[in-house]
Amino acid sequence: MNFTGLLGILVILLLAWGFSKDRRVINWHVVGWGIGIQTLFALFIFVVPAGSKVFLFINKVVVAVLSCASAGTEFVFGALSIGPGKPGSLGYFFAFQAMPSIIFFAALVGVLYYLGIMQLVIKGFAWVFTKLMRISGAESLSASSNIFVGVESSLIIKPYLATMTKSELNTVLTVGMATVASSMLAVYIMVLQHQFPTIAGHLVSASIMNAPAAIVISKLLYPEKENPETLGLKIQPHFEKQSSMFESILDSAQSGVKLVVGIVAMLLAFLGLVALIDKIMVLLGIPLNNLFNSNIDFSLKGLLGYLFFPMTWLIGIPSQDVSVISGIIGERVILSEVTAFQDLSKVIAQGLISQRSAVITTYALTGFAHIASIAVFVGGYAALAPKRARDLSTLGFRALLGATLATLLTASIAGIFYQNASILAM
Repeated sequence: MNFTGLLGILVILLLAWGFSKDRRVINWHVVGWGIGIQTLFALFIFVVPAGSKVFLFINKVVVAVLSCASAGTEFVFGALSIGPGKPGSLGYFFAFQAMPSIIFFAALVGVLYYLGIMQLVIKGFAWVFTKLMRISGAESLSASSNIFVGVESSLIIKPYLATMTKSELNTVLTVGMATVASSMLAVYIMVLQHQFPTIAGHLVSASIMNAPAAIVISKLLYPEKENPETLGLKIQPHFEKQSSMFESILDSAQSGVKLVVGIVAMLLAFLGLVALIDKIMVLLGIPLNNLFNSNIDFSLKGLLGYLFFPMTWLIGIPSQDVSVISGIIGERVILSEVTAFQDLSKVIAQGLISQRSAVITTYALTGFAHIASIAVFVGGYAALAPKRARDLSTLGFRALLGATLATLLTASIAGIFYQNASILAM
């Protein structure tokens, strides 16, 4: 075991406590149980042989299901949809190989909802969070649903949004930004699978671990001082069932198309704007480097890399890889986890980082913790509860900070227990 992560956990919790809305009323029961759940889960995955085999099986199932998505993409896009290393491949094309899988997974989740399977799984996780962490039923439902779906999880707690406390709202925003939708997991798998065969197992475990991590950090940043109406209650997820399975598939696929369009638009806009800002900042930095005879990287990625350098080492990344990984973790905040995972794939392919660094970084990146998510989640929840729009908007950046710390907390715990000999190794 690597115990650097223990220091990382302590520093992350202290940072969250330092930025707390009220440091005198922290609920340490929530913090203790949240860390405990993550630790037990990590032990099960990385140390217990049976747990490792379970997640290796999940890895195979997810990859097998993802391969079914290629049936549609190959019919529509032909050779452009065939990934690297396969017969007939023309190379890697993000738009034609990774993005279409979102539509397939969105439709699959729609079917699981229609059959009632997803509701059972969500209620199972919600029961654990409510019983052990003693948070409100609405928070538990939100956290458990966000393990599998994205901002659409807001619909599950729609009846409770109008009366939720600010602490509860901060939790649902933080959990939303700290976790990822199953449809997006497909994109990350497509990006990394060639260099990282067991990526699916790690992504699933990271998404599960990030839920209690986000609850912990959220309750440190914005402690509960009011009395939530669903505190300790077991509530049912709100769900509007379609009239037929075909309608469910159609609606979910169309939602997937909207998600693809949104992601493409965001990438085109953000990558272009960041490139422009980078050029300006680098030009402004040239005189400073000449004046002080230095070689500082004044690009956004470079500056964020410097900012995240200490935390990258604290989560257990080997010293020789810290400079590379800190830049990747930093860029996620400005751009998105998609571009960060793409850069992670590149450095793995080039042999620039160790296996250990690749695994821990995967846990640190698995989440929607970037600036664009503030608009997505605040806007999504505000649309369902217009009267809470002001409260939600004031919580946006606090939730982003919480989500970033939550993913780093998960990475720290994974770094403690991960061993290169693990059955979930690359």
